[in-house]
Amino acid sequence: MGSRAGERFRPPSTPLWHPPAALRRKGHRVGRQRLRVAMRRRGLHALQPKAFTPRTTDSAHELRCAPNRLLNQPKPTQANQVWASDIAYLPLANGEWAYPCAYQDMVSKQVVGWHVMATMPEKLIATALQRAFLAQSPTPGLVIHSDRGGQYCGNAYRQLLHDHHAVRSQSRRGDGYDNAQAESLCSRLKTEVLELRERPVFADLTDAQTRVADYVDYYNHERLHSSISYQTPYHTHQQLLQLNALNCPA
Repeated sequence: MGSRAGERFRPPSTPLWHPPAALRRKGHRVGRQRLRVAMRRRGLHALQPKAFTPRTTDSAHELRCAPNRLLNQPKPTQANQVWASDIAYLPLANGEWAYPCAYQDMVSKQVVGWHVMATMPEKLIATALQRAFLAQSPTPGLVIHSDRGGQYCGNAYRQLLHDHHAVRSQSRRGDGYDNAQAESLCSRLKTEVLELRERPVFADLTDAQTRVADYVDYYNHERLHSSISYQTPYHTHQQLLQLNALNCPA
């Protein structure tokens, strides 16, 4: 069922997923229009995110939310200045769900921390954030933005931010665009992983965890992004960190 055991996530080998910039890197002379024509002749189409199904944001709680601290502020320009987070859902063969949580650097697009569980407790987002703090060394004042889900209002999560001198930021009520970047990442993960499987489900929780790990590795180190000049998130993140180190006074 789905991908073979032990098989690492790989994007399709056809031009289906490649932007022209990626194809040109491989020696192909191609523009957007030429790519559209070639895909149309072969009956190919671009992968598109599916319509949203279950709700992962439960904002019907009495916990105190933080304001959106990104409003009316200049866009971040440094790595580890703002992280965005969201919870997605992945269907399992038994009809249940697996829930990945990810934290993404808003400038470099690198996924800095993630975790997958069978439920959505506060532990899910706290574990993903702990992984991010272990992998990165952000300076005090890091803003961590999310939606208004109750998990992002819990005491353990807030204490974790406090311990690392990070600042909590959350979307405004009823505004789905306030956390667009994190939601886009989750949507892209579901689309690019599930569309390539024989059946659009994962065998079990372990299968989902393994595939998410593979995808994050691919996403950070191989997937090119137009918003960062068709570089990989990892390459961009490292460049920004080096630039920041050079600009910091001794």
